[in-house]
Amino acid sequence: MLLRDLAHARAGDKGDTSSIGVIAYRAEDYARLERLLTPERVRAHFAGIVHGEVRRYALPGIGALNFVMEGALGGGVTRSLALDAHGKCLASAMLEIELPEEA
Repeated sequence: MLLRDLAHARAGDKGDTSSIGVIAYRAEDYARLERLLTPERVRAHFAGIVHGEVRRYALPGIGALNFVMEGALGGGVTRSLALDAHGKCLASAMLEIELPEEA
């Protein structure tokens, strides 16, 4: 199952750091996201793009997880030669993470 089946996402940036909020569509899916969407899984998914630490912050009151990824934007908006210097497409890329099916 793809993450996009359970949640939507929104990206923001500050310098060379990308922040992606992942918000469950349904409250009952939040616990599954919290269990399966680990910083390690996100880091592996963005291998070659994210060159720093990946931290996760849980926001259970709104059914969301926020991932802060350092070294993800090619030096930041004013230094990057990337077409998407703000990293907005990283939210869509995050939703392509494959999550294991649960019994």
